[in-house]
Parts: sequence; structure tokens; C-alpha cells
Amino acid sequence: MAHATLATLGVLAERRWGLFTTHQAEDAGVTRKQLSRMAAAGAAERVAHGVYRLSGAPRQEHEAIYATWLALGGAVVSRTEAGVAGIVAAGSTAAIVHGIGDFFPDLYDFIVARRKGTRLRGVRLRVRALTPDDVIPVAGLPTLTVERTIADLVELGTDESLILDAVRDAVRADKLVAPDRLVRYLSPIAVRRKADAQGVLGEIYALAGVRPEGGPS
Repeated sequence: MAHATLATLGVLAERRWGLFTTHQAEDAGVTRKQLSRMAAAGAAERVAHGVYRLSGAPRQEHEAIYATWLALGGAVVSRTEAGVAGIVAAGSTAAIVHGIGDFFPDLYDFIVARRKGTRLRGVRLRVRALTPDDVIPVAGLPTLTVERTIADLVELGTDESLILDAVRDAVRADKLVAPDRLVRYLSPIAVRRKADAQGVLGEIYALAGVRPEGGPS
């Protein structure tokens, strides 16, 4: 195994959770045939379609999510005109990354800037316009903020008990830092339900048994 090839892939893997894609490797001068030989020799492990982990790199807690984001082209897709990443973890996927709620990763949910197809199984892509305030990097992964994630879960009609768990975890871990922003995110949903956003959020807090600083009582 050429040390130069390993060094090249090591640089790629170091940037993103010990992972790299076939396209990234090819752009760096490593052919698919070389990757196949490396995988056969145990120098790299295929973790998703077109995504590899370099041998010796530690397995990350959310590796499947990271690998899916890479397989979708997250590392190379252009940012939006607003300066937001082109592929952003959303819904239950974002909640898992933030460590709030009790979600099982049976569906990988991402928001994209424009319509995009994929052959990856268990992946949902939703077109939404996001602002820089809606997104935060979590361990290098573009992810909806905790507030935007909670509103997204409500919008998706997620089971109420799961939403309450996520809100409870977020408040107790001091991860819900902008309750006023959460009210704003819930406003369009509340209007559709002919309700008041402050009231909707206050009820969520009451059912979750929490009262964050700056939030409605």
C-alpha cells in the first residue's frame, strides 16, 4: 500500500469524522480500483454508498448520519445565497445530533435548498428556505438549531410524547437558548391551527413539566 495514497486519504478523513467519499478520493488522485484494494486489505472500510472510513479512525457516535450527509454530497454542495449549507440535518435526525428526545434513527431527515433526488434508502429530503439563524454546526454537521428542530418536529406532526421529551431534554440541558425564536418558528403552525404561538408553546412547556428562562409560563 503506497504511503502517499494513505497520506492523501488521511488528509481527507481528518476533515470529516475520519470519513471520505469516493468522489473526494478521485479528486485527490486515488482511483476506485485503489479504494477497492484498500478495502480488501483492511486499510479502509465502506460505511455507506460511496463513503469510507480510514482504518484506525475511531467510529463516531453518529457515523451513519455523517456518512449519509457525505453520500448526499453535503461536503461539496454549494451554499445558498443566504450563506446556508446546501444540506442540513433536520427533524428527528437533528434531534438525535443535538442529543434531545428519544428518537430511533430509522429515517435520515435533511433539508435541502432545492429539489434533489437520491437513491439512498431511508432518507427524506425536504426543500425549505433557511436563514443562517436557523442552522448551527454540531460536530461539523450543519444542523437545525434546537429551537428550529423543535418547531420542525411539531410541523411534521411528530408524536407529542417524543416532542415533549425533546423539549424537556433541551431545557434541562440548557440547549434551548432562544425561546423567543421558538415562538416565531411556531407562529405559522399556530396560525394554521387557529391558535396563538405563545399559548401553544406554553402548553408544550406545561406538559413537559419545564419552564425555561425567558419562555412563556
